[in-house]
Amino acid sequence: MDVSHQQSQATQGDVNQQYLTFIMGPEEYGVEILSVQEIRGWQKTTAIPNAPEYVKGVINLRGNVVPIIDLRQRFGLNELSYGPTTVVIVVKVKLEKNSKIIGIVVDAVSDVIIVDDKNLRPTPDFGLDTDVRFIKGLTSLSDKMVIILDVHKLLGNEVLPSAQQLSSIIEQLEIPTV
Repeated sequence: MDVSHQQSQATQGDVNQQYLTFIMGPEEYGVEILSVQEIRGWQKTTAIPNAPEYVKGVINLRGNVVPIIDLRQRFGLNELSYGPTTVVIVVKVKLEKNSKIIGIVVDAVSDVIIVDDKNLRPTPDFGLDTDVRFIKGLTSLSDKMVIILDVHKLLGNEVLPSAQQLSSIIEQLEIPTV
């Protein structure tokens, strides 16, 4: 599914941002919709020798070799077999001098939400040992918390948070009352 036609014509002064939300385990996450290139069903990848377990391999996407990362595995969540709702969200990540395309495997796509910047809560401070730079903020949606990820910081530096760091962050999050 190509989501480029769903992107808003936002202007510089707008304080609302659109996020594509997705499910991994019991948590819901979101990424800026402007970084999303497309959403694809799971397909077999070409394995890369000696790659970390969470790197599922690469796919050929219209002539481009795209690495596929299973965020569930990378975040230290229990492994799940891929099913009909498993999708790959293809995102464009900005680097210092260029950009790259990466696919992230998630359990299911949830929705497109609009979040007013004033409703985006900062990430709690967990001390010096916990790197939360990849979390843009937190927002409440009905009775659940959505963790908004910054894909450029999460995937752009070639450094993903350790499973222990992310598990610790998720366990300590509290749903703020609105």
